[in-house]
Amino acid sequence: MTKGTSSFGKRHSKTHTQCRRCGRRSFHKQHKTCAACGFPAAKTRSYEWGAKVGSFSSYHPPIPATDLDYIPCPQAKRRHTTGTGRMRHLKDVPRRFKNGFREGTVATRKTASTPKA
Repeated sequence: MTKGTSSFGKRHSKTHTQCRRCGRRSFHKQHKTCAACGFPAAKTRSYEWGAKVGSFSSYHPPIPATDLDYIPCPQAKRRHTTGTGRMRHLKDVPRRFKNGFREGTVATRKTASTPKA
């Protein structure tokens, strides 16, 4: 009895189902974890696979831009990072910061000035 190539065509049961957090079909039914976002872990799973191990640590000298082996591949992070969605709360924060996070105050009413003759 082989468990290799000839057996893969006989597999009918699904191992992954839809994830509640990211919506992708990456939630493993038996492991109970999402392969895409890491659910139910609190922090979202994200990696920079293009970066070499230790290439950006403080122990190494700066890497020349011509060395293409060490340039990270951040496309995956860029697709899922903050700012790609609705940002229901975060899009209001810069404006509120500019005004000192005021709460519970009412704007003073501007009175219509009468023209002086």
